Amino acid sequence: MIRMEIQAEGVKNMTTIKDVAKRAGVSRTTVSRVLNDNGYVSQEAREQVLKAVQEMGYIPSAHAKTMRTKRSGVIGVILPRISTETASRVVNGIEEELADNGYQILLTNTQLKPEKEIENIKLLRSRQVDGIILLATNRNQELLNTINETNIPFVALGQELEGVTSVMYDDYHASYSIVESLISKGHERIGFIGVQESDHAVGVLRKEGYKDAMKTHNLTVDNNWIQYGDFTFESGYEAAERLTACAEMPTAIFAVTDRMAIGALGCLRERNIQVPEEMAVYGIGASDLSKHVTPALSTVDYFNEDAGRQTAQLILQQLKGKTLEDKKIKLSYRLIERDSV
Repeated sequence: MIRMEIQAEGVKNMTTIKDVAKRAGVSRTTVSRVLNDNGYVSQEAREQVLKAVQEMGYIPSAHAKTMRTKRSGVIGVILPRISTETASRVVNGIEEELADNGYQILLTNTQLKPEKEIENIKLLRSRQVDGIILLATNRNQELLNTINETNIPFVALGQELEGVTSVMYDDYHASYSIVESLISKGHERIGFIGVQESDHAVGVLRKEGYKDAMKTHNLTVDNNWIQYGDFTFESGYEAAERLTACAEMPTAIFAVTDRMAIGALGCLRERNIQVPEEMAVYGIGASDLSKHVTPALSTVDYFNEDAGRQTAQLILQQLKGKTLEDKKIKLSYRLIERDSV
């Protein structure tokens, strides 16, 4: 998926800068100055050039501009999944901030495959993007080595990467707060639906927040109460099936994503387990769907559009020559408690 289209001179548009200069009755240098808004040009000459450009449908060559300025005006953005609402909101924030500063974005998709993060970094580098934003899902050494070899502005969002400017969600404390909220409502048997630990932020930090909150309140965690999914509705449904089959069934479920929490709600509904009277459910993500399921899902808002804007700002600072020296930013969050608790 690409949020831009580069039309090369001589491919879709055969008009050249020389043709425009001839039509306008000026030199090619004058045309270049008008198109790039660089250098003095009289008002009369400027109007003649712009009129010729419009009449001839001239489209400046993006490649030529890149060669001249050493900048493509494009930032690459690597997403784990293009179709998710979280990714869409983050991209909106990134795109708004970059557009205000004259940049476009080029999107790539890893489909949650760690090896494709590396492939896409190399792909974008070969496309001569000015910087890369990675919505990271892992922290392996091969990924870090690839990032260090790119030698262009780079920001990771979602994971704390060693030696890389990173923007992180406060996954540990958000999860801790969810569990404390459920405990405050009288729940002592709290089930957990997580993901594999290759995703450190979602798979490790959110589980640690859950376990530490339970431990702080001297509550036992039955190993059967910890189940795993793969970010999908279906996996949340299946994990809830296993939780409801426990000899001592939990009275609350905390799923680390809204999708899995909504899948769990579907399972409970089919089993006639009343939410929240018999089972409370909490997710993370503040998805639009979380407001419209029945009962409305309690969740955590990570302010994803703001996260995208802050990430874009860090890229822009690097493009202006600022050295960020492994800068780390941890974002805020808020609990949204609805009918499911």
